[in-house]
Amino acid sequence: MNEVPSSVNPALMRTVDRLAGVCAQVSRRIARGGLDEHLGAAAGTNTDGDAQKALDVIADDAFRAALMGSDVRDYASEEQDVVVTLNKGATLALAIDPLDGSSNIDTNVSIGTIFGIYPAGATPEASFLRPGRELVAAGYAIFGPQTCLMVSFGDGVLKYVLEPETQKFVLLGTIPRVVPESAEYAINASNYRHWPAPIRAYVDDRVAGIDGPAGRNFNMRWIASLVAETHRILTRGGIFLYPSDDRKGYERGRLRLVYECAPIAFLMEQAGASATTGTDPVLDAVPTTLHERIPFIFGSANKVARVATYFDLPSQETSALFNKRGLFRA
Repeated sequence: MNEVPSSVNPALMRTVDRLAGVCAQVSRRIARGGLDEHLGAAAGTNTDGDAQKALDVIADDAFRAALMGSDVRDYASEEQDVVVTLNKGATLALAIDPLDGSSNIDTNVSIGTIFGIYPAGATPEASFLRPGRELVAAGYAIFGPQTCLMVSFGDGVLKYVLEPETQKFVLLGTIPRVVPESAEYAINASNYRHWPAPIRAYVDDRVAGIDGPAGRNFNMRWIASLVAETHRILTRGGIFLYPSDDRKGYERGRLRLVYECAPIAFLMEQAGASATTGTDPVLDAVPTTLHERIPFIFGSANKVARVATYFDLPSQETSALFNKRGLFRA
């Protein structure tokens, strides 16, 4: 990385610099996918039973190796069962999803890496079983038409772009605050019948468009890559919803608080946006296990706040909204 804010803790900057180096390597490897190896090949399952791809394992190994001899004491990865101690006496703890969106590898859709950095805690697990408000830095890399690194040290969100020839990340500056007005929302509509009533009512009103209470038409987006959804919202606003639902294994949401939700929520708040479970701020949530999942709704602050109003409605009023709308049931 060629430029760093002078106010940033040097240990933090060294850590992010090491992460950036691995991201550049992973980006190049993705670009050559299929030429040298099959990165989308099955490679077992992780601790929660989710299918792993070859690149999941490759990325996890690469980040862990790059952080040996660094300022990171504790390494918690979505691909590992427990916290790994890398450097005794070091001062930082890193939570990482080494390869987000790996189901999209073979379809050439943007995928990425998500990370959050905490001060090391009293014990390895204590480093991560704490509210996201105690993060000192967070970010993600997105491997798309451009490889970008978006990172916050607690004073806005910085955007770096990987220069293809030098393979160095170049700072473009602090991104603008997330815009409040957008006609886009992102949710997997195939799960409509499983959602809680407030989420169905909210989506019904978006589908109703100009004839609904919002008085405007909307476009739905769904990429199934959290970094891609996040990047779009940071760029042009909107809202992303992954609620809990009544399917087995989804009762408390599906995305992981430590590795995905807390770092993204940190970035959102730093960009003037918001992130909640639908009712409570994600950064206030305290995980009880490393791989805990929660409902996750984030985006333009006014839109996230609007979702909360649906949870405040009495159940009979929410049901009444269903009866008037509900195109998904047609």
